[in-house]
Amino acid sequence: MPSLTVENYAKQIYQICAAAGGKPATTGQIATQLGVSPGSVTSMLKTLSESNLATYTPYEGVKLTAAGNALALRIVRRHRLIEVFLVKTLGLDWVEVHEEAEHMEHAVSDLLVDRIDAYLGHPEADPHGDPIPRADGSLPEPDTQPLLACEPGQDFRLARVTDQSPEFLNYLSDAGLAIGTTGRLVENREEAGTVSISIDDREATIGHIAAAKLLVACV
Repeated sequence: MPSLTVENYAKQIYQICAAAGGKPATTGQIATQLGVSPGSVTSMLKTLSESNLATYTPYEGVKLTAAGNALALRIVRRHRLIEVFLVKTLGLDWVEVHEEAEHMEHAVSDLLVDRIDAYLGHPEADPHGDPIPRADGSLPEPDTQPLLACEPGQDFRLARVTDQSPEFLNYLSDAGLAIGTTGRLVENREEAGTVSISIDDREATIGHIAAAKLLVACV
């Protein structure tokens, strides 16, 4: 069985590469995300390569092999289903569940995760809108786009939040934005770097930097 450290590295490499459109993850990126030294990362990447879980090229970066990708998706599936379970059954807030799931994802078996999946009705996304890998390793592909890509007057439903830091999630909660919230893009003020949105007949203004972190489905 892969160690906790191997699982964490595989998951982190997967997430970095996915966010970068498939480009290799760099040593610096991994070190920053895991809070370890670049030297520790380099040593671990060699171990992953020897285990046929990743392909590491010095000064270029690392990508997961098919086996490494399958391992990463298993861990991501556990994490995201645990988040849904904590919100749906225990009433935890979307700000709280990430850290709890981080602790639990290595302790649960695939059998228990599959039972949780069935109990929850096979959800396709976690509380932040991230797609949940299926048991066969496939990944739902929701039809979403950045909020900034909407045209004025376009109705939308908030489907995913790419910045899941507690500070940003609290900011969204204060603004009345949660996964599933529907609204309308009123105006995009390019010169001011802001967008105006209407939610339940209440207008709010958010900056382009924040808006770029919101993925929506047109409705």
